[in-house]
Amino acid sequence: MPHGAARRHFALKRAIGVTNWRINRHRTHSTAIADAIARDIAGHSPDHVALTGDIVNVAARAEFPAAARWLEEFGDPKWISFVPGNHDTYVRCDWSHGLEHLAPYMQGDMRVKLTQSTPQITTPFPYVRLRRNIALIGISTAVPQPLHSAAGIVGPAQLESLAQLLSDLRERGYARIVMLHHPPLPGLASKRRGLIDAPALRDILVDQGAELVLHGHNHEHMMNSLNSRFGMVHVFGVPSASLIQSKHHPLAAWNLYRIQRQGGKWLMNITTRSLDAETRAITTIADFPLST
Repeated sequence: MPHGAARRHFALKRAIGVTNWRINRHRTHSTAIADAIARDIAGHSPDHVALTGDIVNVAARAEFPAAARWLEEFGDPKWISFVPGNHDTYVRCDWSHGLEHLAPYMQGDMRVKLTQSTPQITTPFPYVRLRRNIALIGISTAVPQPLHSAAGIVGPAQLESLAQLLSDLRERGYARIVMLHHPPLPGLASKRRGLIDAPALRDILVDQGAELVLHGHNHEHMMNSLNSRFGMVHVFGVPSASLIQSKHHPLAAWNLYRIQRQGGKWLMNITTRSLDAETRAITTIADFPLST
């Protein structure tokens, strides 16, 4: 697509997104609810926080510094790991005007040999953060898409690197948590909204295993499991953290994962905390154990 045509295309997409926000979405999403979810998370004192994308709406320049300020109030970049979603690359936006504001939350502390970057996201992906016996692997699926598309892609470089990382980190005894925005398995989202290379990602997870895969995008409570060569891979998605009312999706929520090693397996307990529609309090709606 010629540069001028691309600019007009994304300008139209952003205009439609802004109109949709003003007419519909501003009634169903609330910054105050996102703040309440953040306070509830902090009140439970987790060792680490994983944010799986869509921190802005239409990737307008003014949204990114505002998002950075919100994250700074939430917590230190060493405590919060972020991966971008499709709304964070809703249209083409240079790194310096966009996601650079969130760069400290997307930087690893382990050298990764094979990575990729784009004009929108110049921090290398995948990245790895090691926290005690937990390894968080951040994958980017966010790329600007045509009008009416919200699909994502991992890409060959990240897929190859992920396979190597999962093998290496398993041998080193880490519980491996993969973070990405789009649902990682085929069939979990429509073609228009799904992960284009989900079959290739699924094959890597089957071959190398992982203890947890965390995603967003669908705005639903989602739990799926996958048999790998090294045990069960548990895949979780969560609703939007700012959703205050909806006929089609559950209200704002988050998951707390407690992970420990026992008898050669990783044991997990998952607690789901959600906004109550009547009281507007955030309460526990599920609490259950899982094992790899």
